[in-house]
Amino acid sequence: MTGFAPSEFRARVDRAQKMMADAGLGALLLTTEPDLRYFSGFLTRFWESPTRPWFLIVPASGDPVAVIPAIGVAVMERTWIRDIRSWRSPAPEDEGIGLLSTILQEIGGQVGTPMGPETHLRMPLSDWTRLASFGIRDDAGIMQRLRMVKSEQEIAKIRAACAVADRAFARVPEIARAGVALSEVFRRFQILCLEEGADWVPYLAGAAAQGGYSDVISPASDAPLAAGDVLMLDTGLVKDGYFCDFDRNFSVGPAAQDVKHGHSRLIDAVVAGADAARPGARASDVFHAMDRVVTGGAGGSDAGRLGHGLGMQLTEWPSLTADDHSVLEAGMVLTLEPGIDLGEGRILVHEENIVIRAGEVEFLSTPYARQMVELSS
Repeated sequence: MTGFAPSEFRARVDRAQKMMADAGLGALLLTTEPDLRYFSGFLTRFWESPTRPWFLIVPASGDPVAVIPAIGVAVMERTWIRDIRSWRSPAPEDEGIGLLSTILQEIGGQVGTPMGPETHLRMPLSDWTRLASFGIRDDAGIMQRLRMVKSEQEIAKIRAACAVADRAFARVPEIARAGVALSEVFRRFQILCLEEGADWVPYLAGAAAQGGYSDVISPASDAPLAAGDVLMLDTGLVKDGYFCDFDRNFSVGPAAQDVKHGHSRLIDAVVAGADAARPGARASDVFHAMDRVVTGGAGGSDAGRLGHGLGMQLTEWPSLTADDHSVLEAGMVLTLEPGIDLGEGRILVHEENIVIRAGEVEFLSTPYARQMVELSS
């Protein structure tokens, strides 16, 4: 379970129930890991198995009700949730739907579930159709609005995750040099993250190529690092249920002049984005502030955005795009992720993690130096 006092979860439920009253909802039905964990603290890697669905109901008043497979009851009992209903699973003929329907009838009222951008339904579609009689509708964006603004306790956990990655990135010169295969760097870097305190490392992407790289989402190849390469590592590690998400670029031997210039502009773009990230500003304002630095205001690249929200998931709402006009609030945690085109199919991307405050933003990742770290060639 994530380490919060019951008061943290009760505060979340109270905020949700106020929003539910405004939206005319009698219950929220939640099916995904982060939404269920948001109200319960139920943390397990068992979600990797797609066999069993899991449900949590937040009623218009009172405490949430967990409707879960019996295999999870012992873990759920260690959370603050006390109303736990279960069934023996797997049971494809009725995977908890009969029990769930009975409870929704007991609670009564209009049922809402998240249906907007970046949501999904984690249950068989055939079972979802069996709930059609409840006329379940969109949750009016309640979960999105709740999760965008973090409590100080959540921010502390993201800060701790960032500190782990900071320490791991500082040790990259121990594992990466000319002649070492990129795949080996990936493996060793994940070990560094674990040594420095990560619970697990669900996401690691990166690249290494001469004078820049062509993409930022590749798995590692077995190609050895070579003098003149730029190595990029982008990690999303987890500490106590919360992610960090930032990257670092390294030069194998001295960096070329255009690489140095591009890296410097990325640092300038992050500073501009941080200056624009104030309560009352919009996500699009932060995008434009960074885009003016890296493209002169041309509107970004095919990557589509220059950052995003961060928390229990690697990427959360909002997206830093020209078209996302989400109003920023104190307590929102964002990544600032500008990229720059160096020509000839080469790019550089840089990413930092921040939290919006009433005044200046707080950097949760330690801002990278203007001079790229040089690895042994």
